Amino acid sequence: MPGSTPPLGRQDAVTGGPRHKAGVTKQAGGMTKDGVTKDGMAKPPPLPRITSLQSGNKLVIAAACPAARALGLAPGMAVTQARALVPELDIRPADPDGDRAALLRLATLAARRWCPVVMASGEDGLFLDISGVAHLFGGEARMARRIVRILARLGFTARVAVADTPGAAWALARFAVSPAPPPRHPRESGGPASSSKVGQKRDPRFRGDDGVLVCAPAAHIDALGPLPTRALRLDSRAIELLKRLGIETIGQLATLPRAPLARRFGGALVARLDQATGRLPEPLDPVPVPEPIGVVQRFAEPIATAEAIEHWLGQLMPRLVTALGEAGLGARAVELVADRIDGVPQRLRIGLARPTRDGAHLLRLTLRRIEEIAPGYGIDALALHVRRADPLGAEAFAETLEDQAPDLAPLIDTLANRIGSHALWRTVPVESDVPERSIAAAPPLDPPERAAAKLKPDDVRQLDRSVVLHPWDSRWPRPVRLLHRPELLDHVLAEMPDQPPKRFTWRGMAHRVVRADGPERILGEWWKRGTERHSVRDYFQVEDEAGHRFWLFRRGDGERGETGDLAWFMHGSFG
Repeated sequence: MPGSTPPLGRQDAVTGGPRHKAGVTKQAGGMTKDGVTKDGMAKPPPLPRITSLQSGNKLVIAAACPAARALGLAPGMAVTQARALVPELDIRPADPDGDRAALLRLATLAARRWCPVVMASGEDGLFLDISGVAHLFGGEARMARRIVRILARLGFTARVAVADTPGAAWALARFAVSPAPPPRHPRESGGPASSSKVGQKRDPRFRGDDGVLVCAPAAHIDALGPLPTRALRLDSRAIELLKRLGIETIGQLATLPRAPLARRFGGALVARLDQATGRLPEPLDPVPVPEPIGVVQRFAEPIATAEAIEHWLGQLMPRLVTALGEAGLGARAVELVADRIDGVPQRLRIGLARPTRDGAHLLRLTLRRIEEIAPGYGIDALALHVRRADPLGAEAFAETLEDQAPDLAPLIDTLANRIGSHALWRTVPVESDVPERSIAAAPPLDPPERAAAKLKPDDVRQLDRSVVLHPWDSRWPRPVRLLHRPELLDHVLAEMPDQPPKRFTWRGMAHRVVRADGPERILGEWWKRGTERHSVRDYFQVEDEAGHRFWLFRRGDGERGETGDLAWFMHGSFG
């Protein structure tokens, strides 16, 4: 823990105990890659970024990027004060719930990848007990640097400290100054080595570089001495009282008798000090790591027929559904692994649009693809593994059976496992006048939008009595098939300025128009794109001699040249 002034006596050092790591912290970003604009001018530097959080009746800073911290902004400061100090700020709302969920996911990943015991440390850190696992990653320093690099690739700014106790690791990660890196050879640094660097002596208690601090075994007590008392994880009242008494470092606090400290501050302060120095154990409460769900069936004699595989899948699927029910989960992806006697496994993956525990549905999807399994000389084991699962609880019934909408999930699952999930989507309306921007692709079973919150009786928005218009107006029908990009027409014969074409050629085929309706004029969205300030499209619905109906448009109004070049395009077809 933090401390300063006289270092603690060497005789008080604790020589044993596990090694701990702490200090994986998250900070608000605000850094971009260097570059220049097309005209050769340097890009303006990004604005300092902070996140804001409501605290009582005021907004306070929840996190600040390094650039903002360099300007004197810190978490806990009022946003109004921050604006007064730095007028140009990039302020974004904080998401505490999302941060906690992300930290929990990171802790689960660390428990699966680095060490089995991982515990969340506040809102921005993790404790990792690396006792007995550091050698698997090349030692404590290499393991810590590897963690920092991986987190940097994920967008996290991290500081990692390794010490004998969790309290010491927590304090060093947040309050200790990282040691200067060892001097490098001029060839490695790209220039002559600085004389001050060459002659500089490094603290033997520390090893590491930027973002990593490794405290030597049994040296954590001396390392804690210069740190402030805040590094002991004390409450604000105890820290303020210690300041009034002139005690600002852990070293000063450690020299005081324990009995008066306990009477004046209670047992919490003494316990924190003893936990940091190792005199009192501090057990970690690890995050629970969910076990993967799967069932396996091994055979005394290999099987090789589709009938035998079907029989045993019928035995395995109820066991898998039971395991999912006990975990309160629904499967989103299930993988069948058939282990052949020649050591070449056969894999079959089934995806689902919604979480489900319907064993009959899962079995039906799996049996339809049995022919993809090559048994070879025989299969000696079958296994079903849940590769992805989501929580699945009870669902409320509709008031009447007529109100229940048909469940399309089984159909979507069947089609997706046959032609691929990438080939399935549905269109949703988008508020736009330009036809190609008025639709968007969405997942087949994307949940419907939530209803708007009910307004309070005194809300001024209650005065708005206008009817909400749908983005697709039924008075202006659109074609069933809309081309992704309009295609240019050739040999168009049409009267100007507002008559439909008499004939045209599309994709090498000539069409003679017998019926037409229009024009429907659509103007460009000048508020989105400056190039569309004067653009005009005149759309026509036409029918040719063969009964084919098309949706054409002319670019330009036929009177002003700035509205378009009068070229004709095919944009879709009706039926």
